[in-house]
Amino acid sequence: MDKIKVAVAGLGRIGKIHLKNLCRNFPELEVVAVMDIFDGSEAVAEEFNVPVFTNDYDELLRTPGLDAVVICSPTDTHADYVVRAAEAGKQIFCEKPLDLSLERVKEVLEIINRYGVRLMLGFNRRFDPEFQRIRQLVLSDAIGDPQIIKITSRDPGPPPIEYIKVSGGMFLDMTIHDFDMARYISGKQVKEVFAKGAVMVDPAIGEAGDIDTAVIILTFEDNTMAVIDNSRKAVYGYDQRLEVFGSKGMAQAENNFPNSHKLYTESGVSGDLPLHFFLGRYDASYNRELREFIDAIISGDDMPVDGKDGLLSIAIGLAAKKSVEEKRPVKITEVLNCKKLFED
Repeated sequence: MDKIKVAVAGLGRIGKIHLKNLCRNFPELEVVAVMDIFDGSEAVAEEFNVPVFTNDYDELLRTPGLDAVVICSPTDTHADYVVRAAEAGKQIFCEKPLDLSLERVKEVLEIINRYGVRLMLGFNRRFDPEFQRIRQLVLSDAIGDPQIIKITSRDPGPPPIEYIKVSGGMFLDMTIHDFDMARYISGKQVKEVFAKGAVMVDPAIGEAGDIDTAVIILTFEDNTMAVIDNSRKAVYGYDQRLEVFGSKGMAQAENNFPNSHKLYTESGVSGDLPLHFFLGRYDASYNRELREFIDAIISGDDMPVDGKDGLLSIAIGLAAKKSVEEKRPVKITEVLNCKKLFED
């Protein structure tokens, strides 16, 4: 079988991670081209011995024999790049979110279906080994019927204000991962969102029109609940925890640490802080999600995280924003402008 030919669009922080994994961990594929508009990006192509570098996305898509494209460019390019890849008949992996507008996302998904290609979105936390283990415990009935899910997601520091101004806000650039995780772990759909938000980390974030601290309650269709707490700044590192409480017990996934040693002395017990940022914490998950993408291309199976998953996570995020603004619970159907979930 010929090697799968893949191209990467966007060589920023996440693009470099994906490029490294594709080049080093997947002997059944070949990265044949990369694209980026910023100066100095050609050196990245040279580092990984990629034969074609271009500043033009359409030229990237014209690479001979290209099977799939991995889109890691800025958020405001995602929808357009996905559409152009679909029109070119390529299989598509795209970092989240697909777009900040639900209507635009719906338009893009219609185009994907029209051209018969498949799209996977980069909700990498689904592929974290610890979180996948919790999901398996839920599926195996080890904790019984899930009743409460608790997700803690706190960054070690806020992103630049310039990013916050264009990111769509904390619910769409940060908490969107937690919204997807709540759906993934529970296997259920969210029907209502109630969120409280505040500015407690940096006044400049509030001046940019965003919040940096939030607590969100999600209510699923069977009235079970998830509670999410977020902060843009945890001084002790990258705080990522998950708990599922059910009728038979509880399952937890704690933070990852550089090592598990503890020092016990007469003055107390000490150890290392959690891993400091997402690049270390989710290193394995980034590789696993690409594994799933490539396997789906080879097998022809459905993508494990598709466009509808992305659509619903954005809808939850917009409902959370509306809830903060209007100080009330918001039903997902209000945001989707439909009478029921999944109404065509």
